This record gives sequence, structure tokens and C-alpha cells, in this order.
Amino acid sequence: MPVTDLATDATLDRDTGDLRSRILTIAERLFREMGYRKTTVADIAACLRMSPGNVYRFFPSKKALNEAVAERLLRQIETELRCIVADTGMSARERLRRFVLTMHAMSAGQFTANRRMHDMVEVAMAESWEVIHAHIGRVEELLVALVAEGARNGEFRVSDPRAAARCVQTAVVRFCHPALIAQCADREQPTIEEMTDFLMTGLRAE
Repeated sequence: MPVTDLATDATLDRDTGDLRSRILTIAERLFREMGYRKTTVADIAACLRMSPGNVYRFFPSKKALNEAVAERLLRQIETELRCIVADTGMSARERLRRFVLTMHAMSAGQFTANRRMHDMVEVAMAESWEVIHAHIGRVEELLVALVAEGARNGEFRVSDPRAAARCVQTAVVRFCHPALIAQCADREQPTIEEMTDFLMTGLRAE
């Protein structure tokens, strides 16, 4: 293939990726402002000054668009968590504490502070469980790596890092699951700080 053709293909790929990203950005903004159920593909297309058909080139349905927005938001959380795991300037114990607190803060900020976004995530959890399930799996792998490191350096007393990581993930689900965050907001419950202290005590090596 001539070099000029390769350059043209690269430009088209970049333009296509940029347009897809713009569609997601506008969709997320309208979901926040109008709500997922009230936002139509036509609304998104109008903001981009294009036809709905152009949106459907990238997303065959509104459900697919919702999945992509939800995954984008979940990936943002994962990026922050991955940075925490990689920060070897802190002990594994300190990173695990920050990991749990960050996961809660970002979940609450992304999905419950704005009621309209909370509705979007509820739809995603009901209709697009594969996106949520994949996110849970990626978070689990980050936790496994962190707990395993803590076990190797003597900070944590665990024989099975994956089992311990899953226990941590299960223990904090009430602080990260959008529906549970909202439903438990007014109930007398342990705080995220109290739960984190409890987990640290359970993992601590004697």
C-alpha cells in the first residue's frame, strides 16, 4: 500500500475515533442535564449538527450508547485505581486504604450526586450487565495485585490474595453500588472510613 494511502487511512481512523468520542461526550452531557430516559438520539445528533443516522453508524441503538457512556465513566474510576496500585511510594496498606476510599468517592460522585446519571446507571445495570460485570472483574484484578504485594512484603496476613481481594470487594459493595449508596444514605451504617479500618485490621499481619 502506498505511503499516501496509509496516511489517509490513519487520518480516517483518527477522525472516526474523534467523532465517536464527541458523540459520547455530548451523550454524557445530555444524560446529566436531561436524564437518560428523556434524551433521544435525535437530541444528541442535533447538538453535533449531524443526522441521527450518523450517530447510528457508531452506536446501533440508544442502549449501545448508554453502555458506552457507562463504560467510559467506569474506566475513569479504574484509571484512578490503577494509578493508586502503581504508586509504590506508599505501602500496600496505605494504597489499599486509598483504593477503597477513592472507589467510594468516585462512585458516589459519578453516579449518585446527579440523580439523572443515577438513573442512567440503573438502566445500564439492568440492561447491560456485561459492562458492569467486566468492570467488577477489572477492579478485582487490581485488588488482587495490591493484596498479593502486601502479603509478599509482610503487611498482610493472607494465604489466598484473590479470596482476600474478593472479601474486600464484597465488604465495600454497599459504598460503591449506585443503588445501595442511594438507598442507604439515610440509614445508620458504618461509614466508609470505619469499614476501611475494619478491613485493615482483618488483613493486618501480626
